[in-house]
Amino acid sequence: MRLLIAKETELRRRYEVRWRLTGVATRRAGWIADPDGLNPIAILNGHFPPPQAQPPRNAQEWLERARPDVFFEASSLNVENGRPAIEHLTAALELGAHAVTANKGPIVHAFQELVDLAREKKKRFLYEATVMDGVPIFSMFPLGLPGADLRGFSGVLNSTTNVVLTEIEKGRSFDEAVKRAQAMGIAETDPSADLDGWDAAVKVAVLAIVLMRVPVKLGNVQRTGIRDLSEEKIRSVRNTGMRYKLVCRAERRGDGVHCCVQPELLLAGDPLANLEGSSSAIRFDLDVFGFSLVEHNPGIEATGYGLLADFLRAVQQ
Repeated sequence: MRLLIAKETELRRRYEVRWRLTGVATRRAGWIADPDGLNPIAILNGHFPPPQAQPPRNAQEWLERARPDVFFEASSLNVENGRPAIEHLTAALELGAHAVTANKGPIVHAFQELVDLAREKKKRFLYEATVMDGVPIFSMFPLGLPGADLRGFSGVLNSTTNVVLTEIEKGRSFDEAVKRAQAMGIAETDPSADLDGWDAAVKVAVLAIVLMRVPVKLGNVQRTGIRDLSEEKIRSVRNTGMRYKLVCRAERRGDGVHCCVQPELLLAGDPLANLEGSSSAIRFDLDVFGFSLVEHNPGIEATGYGLLADFLRAVQQ
């Protein structure tokens, strides 16, 4: 929302797009809806309107009252089944809103269903911010690479593990490195999903499902996290010019895709080995050529930009 406010004048002048906030749902504030518009600056500062006499009881009622043209979904990832994000996106599409998400769960667990529903309702289901924040991965392929066949990809896609490994190389203990990532706002209070490779595995599945058009199940992604790497080993290989990184890979094999996430020892000349801090990168191998994308130390605005870009794609269709 901060990015929408900051770019409001540009959106109006350059794209002829005006917006107003008609609904907000958070754990703290509950379900707030006003089709005539809420004050976004007040909301950002924690000043919510007085509770309604009969507040919405669930997402369905909230959406019916807010009457959005575009719905943004950014709830926490549920690795097991992608809920309740799937229900929220479904409800928005059913009510005639474009659905934009930063949540990877619905892609892994209900991608085709949501795509089909969006097509039926003549609306957009967009998800650019799910992998590498605002880097235009998903929007790039259909527009910039028509007719190209994606054979596979490899990358470092989890910022937390990259920060942790970098900090251990500098001399910090594993626990200290995790706390450093948390202090930077990159790691969650419970960083298990990152350290055990779940976040990276979900991203591999998302990329394979969307870009390679193979319905990969999360359980089919071979997954190993970084917990079993010793601090001594991480530092000793760094001294020899090599580095450990949590690497994501997918390779097309016949009608399927082999997917894995695991710590790999990389030579210093490998572009993935040179990633520092929260940076991430991916290399795509096409039938005609290969190319790489690098995101340098993204902040929260990078994810916000992914949502903003999808917003513009939706309203300008």
